[in-house]
Amino acid sequence: MKVILFGIIALIYASVGFGGGSGYIAILSFFNYEPSSLRFIALCCNLIVVSGGIYHFIKHKIIDWKRVFPFVLLSVPAAFIGGTIQLDVTPFYLLLGITLFLAGVLVFVKPADRSEATKKPMWFHGILGAVIGLVSGLVGIGGGIFLSPILHLSKWGSPKLIAATASFFILVNSLAGLAGQMQVKSHTNSLFDIWPLLIAVFIGGQIGSRLTVTKLTQTSVRKLTGLLVIFASIRMLIKLAI
Repeated sequence: MKVILFGIIALIYASVGFGGGSGYIAILSFFNYEPSSLRFIALCCNLIVVSGGIYHFIKHKIIDWKRVFPFVLLSVPAAFIGGTIQLDVTPFYLLLGITLFLAGVLVFVKPADRSEATKKPMWFHGILGAVIGLVSGLVGIGGGIFLSPILHLSKWGSPKLIAATASFFILVNSLAGLAGQMQVKSHTNSLFDIWPLLIAVFIGGQIGSRLTVTKLTQTSVRKLTGLLVIFASIRMLIKLAI
């Protein structure tokens, strides 16, 4: 069942430029995974999914490297540092529950009208990237689910440009987070245990990055995914409170 769910999540998230980290963690939270394993699985799946999307964005010259650079300049070292931090079970799941809840809520944020663009200074984008990168490394997500709605609300660019930016942001943060984790604990043997999940997200991600779906279908499915993430976060927080 996990394999099927992971494939579906990868397909949905890849269609809008995300890796699916929050969705994978939402599913894994229903099982008894230790924090380090949960983060490792989610980030590995993230990498596989966004790699396919990045290929298509680069091929069609959608990524604006000059505008992407400020976000990743500080997010990469921050994600690496976050990956090296090993939180105990209770504080980890508390932070994860809050993070997933915010991620789920942001799925419902309506993109703003881009007729009036709001420009932010480069240092603001750098700080924003650093904060999201640190949180991403700590909990095991790529951070695109946070960056994308913020860029939409600030009217930063077109939906395609934001999706491409979010994909690259997820890619580098996931790599940095994994590198940080590997500094503390080796997960090489874990790859043999999770290969069915990796294959599932590869297939789902490849389909999602190529799939053209209607706006209604895409929006509806994303909202269902957002509800799953919110439900998982509330369940997690209630379990910690009891």
